[in-house]
Amino acid sequence: MAAALALAALRVTRRVTGAAARLQVRRGCEVREASGVSGGEEVLKAQQAAPGGAAPTIFSRIIDKSIPADILYEDQQCLVFRDVAPQAPVHLLVIPKKPIPRISQAEEQDKQLLGHLLLVAAQTAKAEGLGDGYRLVINDGKLGAQTVYHLHLHILGGRQLQWPPG
Repeated sequence: MAAALALAALRVTRRVTGAAARLQVRRGCEVREASGVSGGEEVLKAQQAAPGGAAPTIFSRIIDKSIPADILYEDQQCLVFRDVAPQAPVHLLVIPKKPIPRISQAEEQDKQLLGHLLLVAAQTAKAEGLGDGYRLVINDGKLGAQTVYHLHLHILGGRQLQWPPG
């Protein structure tokens, strides 16, 4: 009898836990929908993005100023600008002027540049009032949802970010 009661209690616990997990997932979707975050659209863009080629990327066109951007910082190695499709109240992009297609294709000689990008990201985040925290994201390749094949760091902040991210 005790074993039957324990088994029944376990089943109820599993149902309640499963329902709570489903509710949490549903609430997460509602939060993302309410914040305007649409992961599906970005994933589709990543699936269709060309991983290489002779055509200039949108970022190389921002670097050469043939496409306007809200640039917050620029030096000899990189620039920082506001994302035109923000996924958080603060969404900035840090891009190197050197065209590295993917972080996985960075080479030994890029070490100093990569460190510089991180330091610029931290300084820019501070300047944008993200002292309570922010997230840095680098997408790599199709499965990493990379949509532009020019290395870039996303700075996301201005609200409580959720975990896991994706």
